[in-house]
Amino acid sequence: MRLNIICALTENRAIGYRGELLYYLPADLRHFKMLTTGHTVVMGRKTFESLPKGALPNRRNIVITRQPDYVRPGIEVVHSFDAALRACSTDEEVFVLGGESIYAAALPHADRLCLTHIAAMPEAADTFFPPYDVEEWEVEHEEHFEPDEKNLLPYTFTDYRRRKS
Repeated sequence: MRLNIICALTENRAIGYRGELLYYLPADLRHFKMLTTGHTVVMGRKTFESLPKGALPNRRNIVITRQPDYVRPGIEVVHSFDAALRACSTDEEVFVLGGESIYAAALPHADRLCLTHIAAMPEAADTFFPPYDVEEWEVEHEEHFEPDEKNLLPYTFTDYRRRKS
């Protein structure tokens, strides 16, 4: 299994406020769809419930929750991050979508970070990407974009691969 973390974060690692994304960047949503389609996505219940249309189409959706009887169409339910990993086969490409505690659980196991760095500092945020040691990661690919008529902030797609120890 290759374990990827995918996230859009600001300069202070903020990722959300009151269950919502901080900024609307259509290019980031397209990038997210391109990377995750056809693969397995793992997320916490609150992240799942923030999706406007429920389960993401053309992806295997695994949702982590403590609620014992949680059921929604199009998802598989597990009760821990370790159980989510056990549910995946060794040849699967897995993307972790958040939230904050799921990212923190996934980070020590991740092979790759697919991060969208948004050049902004939000006025309010209550959810953050966990701190990570940049020395553990090497940039595999990076692409910077200036604001345009649809994406109002500068942003950079950066793929990091964990350095071999």
